[in-house]
Parts: sequence; C-alpha cells; structure tokens
Amino acid sequence: MSKFRFAVRKFDPFERSMQKIWESFCVETGCKLEVEFIAMDLPDLHHELITNKGLKNGKWDAAHLVTDWILEAYHDDAVTDIKPVLNQQELDAWSNSLLALQQFDGKLLGLPFHDGPQCLIYRKDLFESLEEQQKFKSLYGKDLKVPVSWDDFIEVAEFFQRPEDNLYGTVVAAFPDGHNTVFDFCLQLWSRGGALLDADRNIQINTPEAAAGLNFYRELLKNEKAIHPQSAHYESVQAGEAFARGEVAMMVNWFGFAAVCEVSESSKVKGKVDVTGLPKAGDGEACSLNVYWMYVVGAGSQKQDIALSFVKYATQAQQDKLLTLEGGIGCRKSTWQDTDINHIIPYYHKLETLHTHAKTLPQSKHWSAIASLIDELVMKACSTDDVGDLLKYAQYKINNFNTL
Repeated sequence: MSKFRFAVRKFDPFERSMQKIWESFCVETGCKLEVEFIAMDLPDLHHELITNKGLKNGKWDAAHLVTDWILEAYHDDAVTDIKPVLNQQELDAWSNSLLALQQFDGKLLGLPFHDGPQCLIYRKDLFESLEEQQKFKSLYGKDLKVPVSWDDFIEVAEFFQRPEDNLYGTVVAAFPDGHNTVFDFCLQLWSRGGALLDADRNIQINTPEAAAGLNFYRELLKNEKAIHPQSAHYESVQAGEAFARGEVAMMVNWFGFAAVCEVSESSKVKGKVDVTGLPKAGDGEACSLNVYWMYVVGAGSQKQDIALSFVKYATQAQQDKLLTLEGGIGCRKSTWQDTDINHIIPYYHKLETLHTHAKTLPQSKHWSAIASLIDELVMKACSTDDVGDLLKYAQYKINNFNTL
C-alpha cells in the first residue's frame, strides 16, 4: 500500500508533533501504513493544496489548511466533511470561534489544529527593570509602560533599539508572502476604527483609516531607529525565532510565538515574556486577529477512512496538549485551562480573553488573490510618500473581484 501523505505547515514544533502523534496513532489503532509528512512554507502549501488541486486529486490524504483558504477549498470540493464521524459532545471541546469559519451548508470541513490570535508579545524583564525604568524616565519624563497606543509603541521601540547589544525595539514579519503584511495592514486598519467591508459587504480598503494605517506601517518598516534589520526578509516564524533568541524587546505576532519561548530548549527568554492586547490609535480598539490552522481530509484521498480516523485521534485532548508542549498552540478548551500548561506558559489562560477581541478576515473565494494585491500595495507604499493613489489603484483591482 502506498504511503499516507500529509502536507504540514513548515514549523519545527508542528513537524515534531505530527510525527509523535502518528506514531501513537499507529500503536493505538494497529495501523501499519507508512506516513510521509512533507513540510512547506505558506506559498508552496497553497500552491500544492489549492492551486494544483492536491487535496482534490488525491495527491495529499490530509493536510494543515489555514482558514484564509478554506472557502477556496469548499468551492472546489477539495476537502471532506468531518462532521459525520463526530458527536456533539466531541464538538463542544472547542470554542465556537474555532469552528465557525470552516462550516458550510451544514458541513464541517476541518478541525482546529493550531491557533493563537495576534497579540503584543513583550520582554517583561526589560519593562520591569528598575534600570530601564529610570533611564526611560530621564529621557522621556514619564514612566516606562507596555504601549497602549501606536505612538507609544514607536517611542518604546526606539528606546530599546540597541544594535550594539543585538537588541532591537521590534521586529516585523514583512516578507511578502500574501499573509504577514496583509495581517498587519488589517490590524492597523481595525485599530484605527476602520473596517474591511463596506455596507454592501464588499471589500473596501480605500478609506481614511486604511490610509492612516498604511502610512504608519510604511514609516515603521523604514524606521531604522526602531526595527530589526532583517524584518523585510522575515516571515512570522523567523520573526518569532528572533524574539526567542533575545534580539527583540516587543513584537506584534501570533500568540504561539510567545508560547514557544517557554517550551523551546533554545529559547533565551524563558520566563521573561508576557502578552497583552495590541495598541490602538484614536477611536480604534485594541483588537486581535483570529486566523487558525485546521486538519483537513482531502476529498480525493483513497485512504479517507484512515485520514478521518487520524484527524479525529490527533485532535483529542492528549494530542492537543502534546502539540502545546512541543511549541504549537492547542485549540481545545481543556488545553486552555490545563494546570500543567499554565504552569509552563503562565499567560496561556489569556487566550480566552484574546479571542473575545479577535476579528476575522472576510470569507471570499478570491481572498488569496485580494491578499496578494494588499501585499503588493504594502510593498509599493514603502517607496512613496503618498499612499492615496496606491490605495485607489488597489481598490480598482479589488472591485473586479467584488463584482464576480
């Protein structure tokens, strides 16, 4: 029999966890099938699973799929309904915020694998240092605090910018892969009171809030007095690794990269980290972004029974906890509340609060293409002083998708 093929989101904790979970699955079920886990970065994963129809044509039996792509998969009949193998008690293991985006026409097209809303991750040891507090007050005439506004964020980042000590105020995942800068663009928009959808539920980015957010983000990316010099080359995982190496005072990133700092043997900041909500501007709100990864079963798989059994097994409480201890973010309520987990990761319980302030991206079968336009918009904005024409042109192209 051919191997069971699973496409993995490339990240060491994911790769380790999947191998361990498969091994215990085989012991418990007696499955003799060999497995092939192939780890890929985001663009390659989308190309394999969606563009090349790898889930639909049977090349991949199962995979990690992000909620950004689930509507595309649904419209292409690429993934299998998981609901028939679950009962309501099993579904109650997750918050509704981790089940809503993958449900269509009464079907459940995936189960939560990895979550962790965007938040502000910071070095509490730096903020609590009496020496740093005294130095900040002497320079700025006020107390050093975790920033609650974007203006404060820049000021504090510049304060901690010390390249001679290999310490930088912040790091931004600005690698153009259709995800990182898009998420940041949305957060800047929302934190200024803006919205991605207009009254007709069409995507609208040519707004004053979008312009203000884009201008701020452009200036941040160009601010050598505040930012890690490799930001333009880092995606979210690499930015998180820089933070774990002790190179960064604070960053906006996924909750999971804070948790990794407590469980990774290579972390230089274990016990020195905390998380909070994101800064805001004006009438905006300290929001978060809820994008999560799921286990999905390929509609074209010739091993669907095994795939469904494995996904059901992999999402049970023991495996969800294992993923968390390896450096991922388990999604079950039981994991959020687990005493052992909260002893190791003291801020793990904050996930519930972060979820209450989390927004989601618009569900559109064209979202990947629209995200690429936003990504291109952000990159072009870095080389101009006026983002107005860029927003107008990007909106013109987005309108072509809005009318489809």
